[in-house]
Amino acid sequence: MAKLITRIGSRKNIRIGSRKSTRKIPKGIIHVQSSFNNTIVTVTDVQGQVISWSSAGICGFRGKRRGTPFAAETAAGNAIRTVVDQGMKRADIWLKGPGVGRDAALRAIRRSGILLSFVRDVTPMPHNGCRPPKKRRV
Repeated sequence: MAKLITRIGSRKNIRIGSRKSTRKIPKGIIHVQSSFNNTIVTVTDVQGQVISWSSAGICGFRGKRRGTPFAAETAAGNAIRTVVDQGMKRADIWLKGPGVGRDAALRAIRRSGILLSFVRDVTPMPHNGCRPPKKRRV
């Protein structure tokens, strides 16, 4: 009969320290990407390193409800809560995409108490667009 060998020091059993850094971040950038199906909120420092992020899908919304303004508001609140605890006072907001969650996320960020320097719309706009498909022949 084979003897069972126990694995010592497997990654499942041992947690080595905390991975979250507790540094103070006075100023940051909040990226809100809103599509018709989801809203993703990412908070970065001025260099662009991600501090916190959240999305409507992570907050437990599924299917059609992910694209609603309420889901976007919840996602923005979750992303902002951690950085307010780390001491963020000022932020810039970059909005991207055509979804309905843009304004709701902006309202949630304003309510959180962070002072907003500016709000910038960085939605990509095609200058001439893609080449149209060739004419259909029947």
